[in-house]
Amino acid sequence: MRTAAAKRYTKRFFTTMAAYVVVLSSSSWALNNYDPSGAARILLSVLPALPVIAALVVIGIYLVEETDEFLRRQIVSAMLFGIGVVLSISTVLGFMQYAEVIGQVDVFWAFPIWCISWGLAQCAVGLRDKAAGAGE
Repeated sequence: MRTAAAKRYTKRFFTTMAAYVVVLSSSSWALNNYDPSGAARILLSVLPALPVIAALVVIGIYLVEETDEFLRRQIVSAMLFGIGVVLSISTVLGFMQYAEVIGQVDVFWAFPIWCISWGLAQCAVGLRDKAAGAGE
């Protein structure tokens, strides 16, 4: 059963992701077709990050609004797992770059990797707790 906070979170999160798609597409189109310079180029390059930052705020709001402590514990555990995955990957890649084994790595992948890791961990934690009969 989904809580009221989870329903609000889903609506808000998908709104920010829809905004991300629109802003990213528009920004990329403008950068490729107008090739702006200076402040306009900086603004167009930063704009796609704003919906991602808004998504992080939405996630924080959800944790504040969620009143089910068991569910909140599951979410926080999964988020910490996702953070661990991102930090582990960035540490390995950082040392590989330092040793000149690999070249530049695009850091904007951190958020998608965190979200995927969080989602997989959320599923694993949910299945583990369901198998143990917890939360019933």
